[in-house]
Amino acid sequence: MSDSPAEAIRSVLIVGGGTAGWMTAAALAHAMPRGLTITLVESDAIGTVGVGEATIPPIRLFNQTLGIDEAEFLRETKGSFKLGIEFVGWGREGHRYFHPFGTHGKSFDLVAVHQHWLAAGGAQGATVPFDELSMAWGAARRGRFAAPMADPRSVASTFDYAYHFDAGLYARYLRRYAEARGVVRVEGRIAGHALEGMRGHVASVTLEDGRVLAADLFVDCSGFRGLLIEEALATGYEDWTHWLPCDRAVAVPCVTGGDGLTPYTRSTARAAGWQWRIPLQHRTGNGYVYCSRHVSDDEAAATLMANLDGEPLGDPRPLRFTTGRRKQFWNRNVVAIGLSSGFMEPLESTSIHLIQAGIAKLLAYFPTRAFAPAAIEEYNRVAITEYERIRDFIILHYKLTQRTDTPLWRDCAAMPIPDTLAMKIGHFRESGRLVARDMDLFGPASWAAVHLGQFNIPEGRDPLLSYGDPAQSRAFVGKLADAIGQMAESMPSHADWLKRIGATA
Repeated sequence: MSDSPAEAIRSVLIVGGGTAGWMTAAALAHAMPRGLTITLVESDAIGTVGVGEATIPPIRLFNQTLGIDEAEFLRETKGSFKLGIEFVGWGREGHRYFHPFGTHGKSFDLVAVHQHWLAAGGAQGATVPFDELSMAWGAARRGRFAAPMADPRSVASTFDYAYHFDAGLYARYLRRYAEARGVVRVEGRIAGHALEGMRGHVASVTLEDGRVLAADLFVDCSGFRGLLIEEALATGYEDWTHWLPCDRAVAVPCVTGGDGLTPYTRSTARAAGWQWRIPLQHRTGNGYVYCSRHVSDDEAAATLMANLDGEPLGDPRPLRFTTGRRKQFWNRNVVAIGLSSGFMEPLESTSIHLIQAGIAKLLAYFPTRAFAPAAIEEYNRVAITEYERIRDFIILHYKLTQRTDTPLWRDCAAMPIPDTLAMKIGHFRESGRLVARDMDLFGPASWAAVHLGQFNIPEGRDPLLSYGDPAQSRAFVGKLADAIGQMAESMPSHADWLKRIGATA
């Protein structure tokens, strides 16, 4: 069947708003400004999860593609900059390390920086801490921020950044963007759906007031419920709680206090899970992600409220989830994006990225009304692979713990893990080798940060080091740490940079 203009998709119905719905609407409206009717149906009576306030660097590409001005975006969403994530108490109680955006310095030969650090005796404390070789941490720990330099010779070119922002305000911002480009919003709650008799595609949805909304393509952004991908099409779900046991969260914002407007996220291990801290311009977001087998809801809420920087700005809000994914992300004429496609706990701030990735793949494999099976199959293959790569990286944090103080951490350290992750851990443990695979979202610097930050110290070294001089490794590590420290001291504070670029209200 040919891809003639007569077969083009003419109408898309996005079911659900929130971050996923309005990111999808904005991207489709930008990519296809003519010939496509885009409708989004949502109900003000249905709340959104709204905990995805921390992001990773690819969000910058999404905003740039839409032509969004960074300063305006940060003003409208009360946003701040993010240089990475500090992990407290994950490897051992009281210990902390940093997962930076960007690299650890710049290699001066064919050997990775972490290998020179190991050769210089870093794991035995003979040189600077590994975090000190990251420009992102050099700035973050001092509360500093500036845009990365373009000159590749400068150590200030070796870091990247993302954002913290109010997800509800971001959805509103994108709604204005999308509606200005022709997207039609329909207020209403969906009460039912109708399937085509021949192909079993979704033909339409019916609202509680009787209105019927039909479309060629449906994008399910309805959250955990999966109104179309699951309730209409019975796609099925793959449960990952045997690897990622946390199944609940409680969240509450508070007045910014403590460290103030830090340019990084913090994840603090607790007895039955971990607590996030996300600083915004107008408040700090907090939450406790936990395993309900090991702590009650009331105890979890009490733990969260006892560990806030400042006065709470509301009551703790509960959330229940099952970590895993739909067996298909695209089924017939329905594409699931956001929580309707699955749930990855927010340890590495991937929730909004997975929305972005789903949108990018939808545009890459955008169908005709024929809905070619090959395109759907490839979309699902790529999406599943990316999901599983992220899953492995998150499991890594739990598996590498050396904590034995509570049942959760003992269970995680002893649990079987996917073969794909066991292979990577084994390579690093043997010689510090970082093995990459197709669709890895997180690169070598991210993996090295977690391996070394949680004491997976290699038993051997890169064989290339045997042909070099250990003194050179020590000198290189020392000079790199000094250069990072000097550059970080020259940067303005995070708050001053936000004011300088006009990102504050």
